[in-house]
Amino acid sequence: MTHDDIRSVDIAGMAGLIREFPSQVRHAVAIGDDAALHRPPKDIRAVVVCGLGGSAIGGDLLRSYLADELRVPFIVNRHYTLPAFVGPRTLVVVSSYSGNTEETVSAHREALRRKAPTLCITSGGTTAKLAGRSKAPLITVPGGLPPRSALGYSFFPLLAALGRWGIVRSRPRDIRETIALLEAKAAEYGDPGTGANRALQLAELLRGRLSVVYASTERLDAVATRWRGQIAENGKSLMFGNVLPEMNHNELVGWKALTGPMERMQVLFLRDRDDHRKVQLRMEITKELVARYAGGVAEVWSEGKSRLARIFSLVHLGDWTSLYLAVLHREDPTPVEVIDHLKRELAGAKA
Repeated sequence: MTHDDIRSVDIAGMAGLIREFPSQVRHAVAIGDDAALHRPPKDIRAVVVCGLGGSAIGGDLLRSYLADELRVPFIVNRHYTLPAFVGPRTLVVVSSYSGNTEETVSAHREALRRKAPTLCITSGGTTAKLAGRSKAPLITVPGGLPPRSALGYSFFPLLAALGRWGIVRSRPRDIRETIALLEAKAAEYGDPGTGANRALQLAELLRGRLSVVYASTERLDAVATRWRGQIAENGKSLMFGNVLPEMNHNELVGWKALTGPMERMQVLFLRDRDDHRKVQLRMEITKELVARYAGGVAEVWSEGKSRLARIFSLVHLGDWTSLYLAVLHREDPTPVEVIDHLKRELAGAKA
């Protein structure tokens, strides 16, 4: 594959957005550090991040990243309404890149009615207007990107805010390592002419196949969610997935009957050195069992020292893989016509 091959398909420039992700992360960190935040909310008993799609995945990744440190429940809410427990002692993070995601706006209004403290992260729209009316802290990020390409803006400003409020500890060293690793990987994966390009190798494995991604519950579940979303939106392909050990108690049995279709499936295992030792053993056994039926099985290991760097090493690899898969399928990775159609139909139904 050549850069010309990419440009002939990638009309809207998704490759450039992925290549510039390290710079976006650097900018997002600065935005979070410089944001005008009110005094920290008192006696917070839970954190609820409201968002959908590209605006929610930052919350998912943060929940997974901070799992060993958080002393209060942290959930991501992908719905029009809020859980019943949300109230004045719940921090509600409203994450809508456009500011007009209808489910998130609805949940935001409900949070205000329940007098829950809110923190808004958006580029504008209704979310910014509601934040202004309620005089809630607002972190404004640059607009104009596909929401899935704005992950840095949904993750790092929130991490900075939670650190500044003392809900979690700050991690400047881990952030510096993560940016340096992303810069190195952007250069490596951005060169389609090398045979050692892991992202291109994975895209070639996934080409024309139904793919499945498995990961550990405690470390990489949110990363697997990101992979599924990117393979769908950018690569215009279906990727299903599950987590271990849960899938060992049910889904594993399903790898038996549909032998024909399963021969057209490619399975990826996302791995991290800190996965629970019993989960690592389960993965080794599961690989052997699944390999009897699947068309292919491969492992993808995280890279880096800190957990933050390791998480984003896999996120960035997945983003590049989705781009190359789109090129192999001769599909422009940026447009999402079916989602746009759905939004139009919903708007018409409301009218």
